[in-house]
Amino acid sequence: MLEQLEDFASVRLGHRAWTPPVEARAGSVLPARDVDAAQAEISAWDGYAPTPLVALRDLAARLGVERIDYKDEGPRFGLGSFKALGGAYAALRLLQRELAGPGGAAPAIGEIRDGKCRDACAGITLVTATDGNHGRSLAWGCRRFGARCRIYVHAKVSPARVQAMRDLGAEVVRIAGDYDASVAVARQEAETNGWFVVSDTSWPGYSAAPRDVMAGYGVMAREICAALEQPPTHVFLQGGVGGLAGAVAAVLRQQLGARAPRVVVVEPDRAACLFESARAGRLSCVEITRETVMAGLSCGEPSPMAWEILAAEASDFVTIPDRLVGPAIRLLAAPPGCDPPIKAGESAVAGLAALIAARGQPELWRKLGLGDRARVLLIGSEGVTDPAIFAAIMAGRDHG
Repeated sequence: MLEQLEDFASVRLGHRAWTPPVEARAGSVLPARDVDAAQAEISAWDGYAPTPLVALRDLAARLGVERIDYKDEGPRFGLGSFKALGGAYAALRLLQRELAGPGGAAPAIGEIRDGKCRDACAGITLVTATDGNHGRSLAWGCRRFGARCRIYVHAKVSPARVQAMRDLGAEVVRIAGDYDASVAVARQEAETNGWFVVSDTSWPGYSAAPRDVMAGYGVMAREICAALEQPPTHVFLQGGVGGLAGAVAAVLRQQLGARAPRVVVVEPDRAACLFESARAGRLSCVEITRETVMAGLSCGEPSPMAWEILAAEASDFVTIPDRLVGPAIRLLAAPPGCDPPIKAGESAVAGLAALIAARGQPELWRKLGLGDRARVLLIGSEGVTDPAIFAAIMAGRDHG
């Protein structure tokens, strides 16, 4: 293991400390009742099962922490990522609202889930922008519920991820530009054509669907709380627009109260919009001049709703370079000692990479409050969602 960890030793991480305000926002932005509703519905879906929470004992001993737990979202509904919890659930909720009509009674959500409203849903088109996983979840949901699905992807989304969405019946439109440009096009075309956006990011006047997405993600956090014997002292959370980080931070606060862990947000240094928001002390955007290999985290504009939670819950913002992704994936897939092998995608290992690299920086290790009493929670947000990229990384042909 020593040789594998040496890949991380010389890498310097960006770090920004953040002092959350006294008042908590987790309960008002993402109320527990919303997560209750998501949990009740999603747990009724065919194929639902909590995903594994894997103890990485050998790695914890090598790094000098008490324990490391890794939530492996690869098996989630056969879709390969935690996003399966968000897009499909938000689609279901949006369809329920739209089928109610002005002043009308909404159909029971179970009727839509079970396909009893397919004829009515067929006249509704749901759209989104995606790097792959969110769109796959939406396409899966639309196929189950009978709605039409149109998905916008940017120039760098891999062909395999595009094909996975088309295989689920979605119409996929590739645009020039980056993820943020695809969000803008999706919004514009939805408004022009009377379609409905199911986005994992919010904007002024648009919050219902993103809140439903985050409520779905909250189901994963509840599974974690149910599985852990002791609360974690730290949780390392991927950035992106902030939906995952905000949802997990909110639910951990709701479930654990004062015992909630220290929240460390991790982003690619090529797409660090949350880091820059912390630096500026307000919601800030960044221009992405070069895409990161961590495709699901390539976002230049944070979600205001997610930032409202993170501004109240996060203590630290960390950036990592792409060169850490390949070594982290290989370490998980072929670990020495007794840790079980895990196949992870590029965005899944951000927290793991940051934790290992921080061990080689004593000052940062101290600033993050890590030590032999630390119990670290990592979110393995995706499995192998592009087999060709995974094979190339395992062969040492790292991207980025």
